[in-house]
Amino acid sequence: MSVLAVGTVAFDRIETPTGMRDRALGGSAMYVTMAARYACEDVRLVAVIGNDFPEKYTEIMRSRGIDLDGLELRSDGLTFAWGGRYHEDLNTRDTLYTDLNVLADFKPKLPSSYKDARIICLGNLHPDVQQSVMDQVSKPEMVLCDTMNYWIDKTPDALRNVLARVDCLVINDSETRELSGCSNLVRAAGKIRDMGPEVLIIKKGEHGALLFAGENIFSVPAFPLTDIADPTGAGDAFMGGLAGYLSGCRDLDLDALKSALVYGSAVASFTVEKFGPEGLYDLTTSEIEKRVDSFRDLTTIPISTLSGY
Repeated sequence: MSVLAVGTVAFDRIETPTGMRDRALGGSAMYVTMAARYACEDVRLVAVIGNDFPEKYTEIMRSRGIDLDGLELRSDGLTFAWGGRYHEDLNTRDTLYTDLNVLADFKPKLPSSYKDARIICLGNLHPDVQQSVMDQVSKPEMVLCDTMNYWIDKTPDALRNVLARVDCLVINDSETRELSGCSNLVRAAGKIRDMGPEVLIIKKGEHGALLFAGENIFSVPAFPLTDIADPTGAGDAFMGGLAGYLSGCRDLDLDALKSALVYGSAVASFTVEKFGPEGLYDLTTSEIEKRVDSFRDLTTIPISTLSGY
């Protein structure tokens, strides 16, 4: 029962219609592990930070049970930093800056104790970096992968090599269309799964997520919230919650995937209620379970009382 997340730990500048945070704790690996820990006791993080990364942020992660043996400190550089400004509807944002810093030449080296992880989460990194991680792990039961439009456009061959090796691809709807060259998501899913992943999960933001596995399609809605503070990291938290749930499943079958999709959506819904990862800091099991139960209420279809149905 273990989850390994390889990605970024970063400083985020976040501007939304409701407020702003500067140099907030961010990064894909941080969000994945922060979310996965609620369903998995053994959560391992691989990322790189610079000499400007404060101990208080390291302590936030460590005190919440995240194994940081794979967090590399580069004393000769600065931490990866990203800034974004969200529009009024929060569905679109403008990137203000992306400073790769120590991430520019990051070459992950997994501690030997990490190589037997059951579930691997490959965050949004260069496909060659994702490949190098897969070369280092033993025999994971599931490898989940994220990517983005930039890699789809700039490194298509390297990305195809990655897709041929992963079990599950987790991307959003625009990335799905670009990767497949197809506007219809159902047809797009078929083309992408022909590239290698047996499972495809399409994130649709406020419209939920779609699961494609075997001949099956499963949909889960986004949790309806009155107030949304910050969507940053919600997709990574979704992957983390999903991976954490799967790590505790005896069989990684369709039922497990469906339940994991709901669990990941529930955990991610807490993320957007506060800025940065603050919504993930101190959740309780009962809070998450209550929201999972709410998802059941959202999606339960009653048996029709009409004659003939």
